[in-house]
Amino acid sequence: MNIYQDYIQEIEERKIQGLHPKPIDGAELLSAIIAQIKDKNNEYRADSLKFFIYNSLPGTTPAAVVKAQFLKEIILGESVLEEITPAFAFELLSHMKGGPSIKVLLDLALGNDVAIAKEAANVLKTQVFLYEADTDRLKEAFHNGNEIAKELIESYAQAEFFTKLPEAPEEIKVVTYIAGEGDISTDLLSPGNQAHSRSDRELHGKCMMTPEAQEEIKALQAQHPDKSVMLIAEKGTMGVGSSRMSGVNNVALWTGKQASPYIPFVNFAPIVGGTNGISPIFLTTVDVTGGIGIDLQNWVKKLDAEGNVIRNENNEPILEEVYSVATGTVLTINTKTKKLYNGDQELKDISKSFTPQKMEFIKAGGSYAIVFGKKLQTWASGILGIEIPTVYAPSKEITKEGVGLTAVEKIFNKNAVGLAPGKILHAGSDVRVEVNIVGSQDTTGLMTAQELESMAATVISPIVDGAYQSGCHTASVWDKKAQANIPRLMKFMNDFGLITARDPKGEYHAMTDVIHKVLNDITIDEWAIIIGGDSHTRMSKGVAFGADSGTVALALATGEASMPIPESVKVTFKGDMKHHMDFRDVVHATQLQMLQQFGGENVFQGRIIEVHIGTLPADQAFTFTDWTAEMKAKASICISEDDTLIESLEIAKGRIQIMIDKGMDNHNQVLQGLINKANKRITEIKSGEKPALTPDSNASYYAEVVVDLDIIVEPMIADPDVNNEDVSKRYTHDTIRDLTYYGGDKKVDLGFVGSCMVHKGDLKIVSQMLRNIERRDGKVEFLAPLVVAAPTYNIIDELKAEGDWELLEKYSGFEFDDNAPKGAARVEYKNMMYLERPGCNLCMGNQEKAEKGDTVLATSTRLFQGRVVEDSDRKKGESLLASTPVVVLSAIIGRIPSIEEYKAAVEGIDLTTFVPSIKELVTVGH
Repeated sequence: MNIYQDYIQEIEERKIQGLHPKPIDGAELLSAIIAQIKDKNNEYRADSLKFFIYNSLPGTTPAAVVKAQFLKEIILGESVLEEITPAFAFELLSHMKGGPSIKVLLDLALGNDVAIAKEAANVLKTQVFLYEADTDRLKEAFHNGNEIAKELIESYAQAEFFTKLPEAPEEIKVVTYIAGEGDISTDLLSPGNQAHSRSDRELHGKCMMTPEAQEEIKALQAQHPDKSVMLIAEKGTMGVGSSRMSGVNNVALWTGKQASPYIPFVNFAPIVGGTNGISPIFLTTVDVTGGIGIDLQNWVKKLDAEGNVIRNENNEPILEEVYSVATGTVLTINTKTKKLYNGDQELKDISKSFTPQKMEFIKAGGSYAIVFGKKLQTWASGILGIEIPTVYAPSKEITKEGVGLTAVEKIFNKNAVGLAPGKILHAGSDVRVEVNIVGSQDTTGLMTAQELESMAATVISPIVDGAYQSGCHTASVWDKKAQANIPRLMKFMNDFGLITARDPKGEYHAMTDVIHKVLNDITIDEWAIIIGGDSHTRMSKGVAFGADSGTVALALATGEASMPIPESVKVTFKGDMKHHMDFRDVVHATQLQMLQQFGGENVFQGRIIEVHIGTLPADQAFTFTDWTAEMKAKASICISEDDTLIESLEIAKGRIQIMIDKGMDNHNQVLQGLINKANKRITEIKSGEKPALTPDSNASYYAEVVVDLDIIVEPMIADPDVNNEDVSKRYTHDTIRDLTYYGGDKKVDLGFVGSCMVHKGDLKIVSQMLRNIERRDGKVEFLAPLVVAAPTYNIIDELKAEGDWELLEKYSGFEFDDNAPKGAARVEYKNMMYLERPGCNLCMGNQEKAEKGDTVLATSTRLFQGRVVEDSDRKKGESLLASTPVVVLSAIIGRIPSIEEYKAAVEGIDLTTFVPSIKELVTVGH
């Protein structure tokens, strides 16, 4: 069988699943298709034409190289087809989004045939994805007096690729669809357990919500063919928990518009809403696709005659409906008045959804076109020696006289691109910033690679200090899907210039370390900006933003990101941490105390949490910053004392050196460069030349939260509250309960110590507890399974050296073997301890899972429905989140312990303790 017949067979197999032919990205297959097109008598010619025109991927894919070259032959008359005229060939090139298509268009535009050159120039005037190789050709031709080059550069300077686009429609009719009540996790839109299919957009689209929901959406579309379906989180926030581009892609696939008739399954302009708005990281992804996200506020707190909030018997605010968005409601979005209407009735001012910048994203079909367009216009204006014409909406700039800067404001001002000298910006200002560190993870990495191909990028931006491609989200099970996808991903990213967890050449041991831990180590400057393809990209050095796969691609390709400077909430601590408490309990208590202090309002949502951690090294502080994703914060920043920051940087240097020793550095010596930068930063701190980052004493905050350690007297558990009568209160991370609430008798079916929330100290706590129980009872017996997954190999090596790993091995019934990784996910567990491979494990939901209906107690971060554990016919699955000692003890005794049992079990154990800084960590006089 030849490659074309293989493709036909694959098509037949996909038909059984109700799928169309898979889009073509390979050069060999498309070359075979072109050969059949050229053969007028070929029996497969008609189908081959359809595949060539409508089913090949654009950008820098190998298929795009072959396609662009064939279209060039047609334009030059070297190949003559009745079905593809030269004019149609130009049209097809115009939809190919850069890379080889731009090269071909430049060949034609700068060639000797005047008529062809003019046609090529007309197409090029609509394109924005040009890179240095392209602009260098234009620049040289311009200086050599080429008139077409001059015409093109003048067009780019005027940004005609943007100005000549149609404006966004003034009125957009929508019909509502309630996707769920309460917070909607991106797991509902793009389940973690379907991560393997994300790069196959049509296949992955089948997993959004449920088949029943998909049918309901189709029925609405049939009933309202002139309207867009708006997906809504009723009484909740849309898109919490992850920045997943695949979630927005799925929403766009089901409810958006096709981006190009010649590119299959790439849709744009989704419309989403939520009673409490859209999660910040999800909203960024909506912007990428030129979509609209609306904060509906259709339910508000009920007030009495005096204006006080009326509360129920649980002291929770009672909500009342201001207006209905029930499924099937027809609404009108007016982009001019920036209002939401039901018929003639005005429902809501939605100006925040239609800022000048967001209107540009909508007009251009997404934020990438704006980023690249601005870059191209700046370049062209520079070549012509003119001031940049005002085309795009000016960036919003907010400067408050006499007001100091928060930590994030300082970082954004330092990293800002194109800011006038001496200009200082405060929160709310729109800023383009240089990015220092970028992370791509393995279940979104294939999409990031696709995004890089579609924006025609071939090499990492020299501005980026370091970038890493992880292998942690596929660590647990090395099945056929992973074996097919991950090596391909690692080769692409390695070639692109990233440090990769797996070596495409196989020369160093595959590393499945959790991406956040690696990024935390390779961040060697607390002034850094980090972009990572996961919502838990929240470092305890620098400021890190979880991002969708496309924003990660943009950061890799350009070394930049664009966003408003976020507001900050300051978190400080008072009192003394009790000796029997773990720092994880402080993290949970922070959320509880914040909600109590602000009457149930989550002041963290969409803002920076500036936590004055002071004395806690980065490894341990990460437990706090990591959890800020569950607090719905946009990001977090740790303010450290000088000596603590130096200690953190020294640890980071050691771990980077281990990566170098393994052979992971590349030809640019990126890792060695990071060590050099860390040494420089340590010298600056020690000399006093540039102390550790602190906010100004007169900085302005949205709110300030003071966490009282004295009142944290019991372990704190985040509970999904699966049986709450109010559906909107289930599966949030806001229900924080103390140990006594459970009465010492709540059954636990599985314990999990792992994910990015744990550090080396947590694994030592496991071994110390086992040692204590062994000393007391002579042996350790588990009444429930305990899964333990260290976040990194470094931690395992250190535990081995210190004698802890030997004890863990003694009591484990299973230990991972890198030479024979599991080929299938575990579906049943025995009452014993499992030592799993470093990585995300149960937290991801795409590989290992608890048994359906289990009650899981975990150190993880995810308590969403179906993530760690699915429901069964007998009961709802529930994932409760707690500290390591609570999880270990619960697995041993098979239930959540009483406070007395807990205190006895941790006696003499070195828990993760925290002593607040006695210094006020601010810069005075600014």
